[in-house]
Amino acid sequence: MPVTQPILTKRIPTSPWGDPKTRKIVSIDEYMATGGYQALEKSLDMKPADVVSLIKDANLRGRGGAGFSCGLKWSFLPPPDGGRRYLCVNCDEAEPGTFKDRLLCDYDPHLILEGIAIACHACQLDTAYFFIRGEYHHQAKVVEKAIQEAYAKGIFGKQGLLNRKSTFAVECYLHRGAGAYICGEETGLLEAIEGRRGWPRLKPPFPAVKGLFGRPTIVNNVETLASVGPIVEHGLAWWKSLGCESSIGGAPSYGHKLMGVSGHVNRPGVYECDLGIPLRELVDKYCGGMRGGKKFKGAIAGGVSMGILGTDQFDAGMDFDIGRKFDVMGLGTACPTVFDEDTDMVAVARNIARFFKNESCGQCTPCREGAGWIYKLISRIETGDGTTKDLDLLLEIAGSMGLTAGTTICGLADGNNWAIRTIVNKFRGEFEARVRPYSVAVTPVALKLPHMVAR
Repeated sequence: MPVTQPILTKRIPTSPWGDPKTRKIVSIDEYMATGGYQALEKSLDMKPADVVSLIKDANLRGRGGAGFSCGLKWSFLPPPDGGRRYLCVNCDEAEPGTFKDRLLCDYDPHLILEGIAIACHACQLDTAYFFIRGEYHHQAKVVEKAIQEAYAKGIFGKQGLLNRKSTFAVECYLHRGAGAYICGEETGLLEAIEGRRGWPRLKPPFPAVKGLFGRPTIVNNVETLASVGPIVEHGLAWWKSLGCESSIGGAPSYGHKLMGVSGHVNRPGVYECDLGIPLRELVDKYCGGMRGGKKFKGAIAGGVSMGILGTDQFDAGMDFDIGRKFDVMGLGTACPTVFDEDTDMVAVARNIARFFKNESCGQCTPCREGAGWIYKLISRIETGDGTTKDLDLLLEIAGSMGLTAGTTICGLADGNNWAIRTIVNKFRGEFEARVRPYSVAVTPVALKLPHMVAR
């Protein structure tokens, strides 16, 4: 691993991928024997508000894509009123090129469950739903078994957290999705848990005020919750010694991050790194360099919806400043897909456009229709049948859809927008080489008035 002292992966073998039947899953006894659930015990000796303040002061930013402050999100909850309050764990992980949360589910599910228990204590949430993507069949079985182990040890259940009758009682359930990308959006996830089609909701109201079943709800990503326990256990100063400060005056990027690297590298896989590691160092030092000794051409830094890094952006730092510094939407999931010099970027754009066209929920017209138009235009350009007008129209359509354009309910259209615009703008020469000049041949037509038409 790139870090000298792994935190999230300290119980996971360094070469984790292999036959699912031979995987070594950390049981609850092994987890507790290596210090597991000590952070939960420590948090139960703290006031819930103090735990929220600790996570807020730690600047733990969401690891699911948006990078929003976890502690700040927790602070949005209204005071308890005696009714149910929910935690929804987002393990949809349908973003192409992203497979980091899967690693934790495969091997160390109790690290996630401990974070769930701490979050429920801090926010006074009595019910947790672990939402896992439909394609994660093996992972769902592992997590379900871990939840049952946690119940058997008194972590969850009516007796109170960690068998303390005086503490908050939490029930935890596994909920399997049906394989829809849109359910990774927090309100689409809520709709799916309620048994409806995964259509994102209009906001406000936000989930913290009116979420699952109309009650106050927090939605957190798997890796975000897995980071909560180490912060509580080791403290604020320790956490802030990891990662990096902002270089442009923004919020800091503290802590470690799981980075799932795929594409044209010699050793693809999941690596635990300090936030801020340059992409070049991640690829050359830890992934064994570019496959076949070829040159770097570009990379999707954190899931296709974030956009693409150009050939001259190989040294981009993998932190939350990456969006403003390198003209992408953000760090996203921090799982880069790397492309070598022989990659056809027009084909990459067409493949991404097809994905967004298929995954649009269809609720918003600009996304539903725009995604289809984008795919048709890129397909036409790829086959050499497009014109320069098609290329201009492609950028115009992309820039007219999404939350940033004020035309859709959720950010799926923004992902389509940024992916296509950054590829076309940073590799425009490849697109221009596929199109022919646009010209209009004007054929004179005699004007026929209605009374002149033969009857």
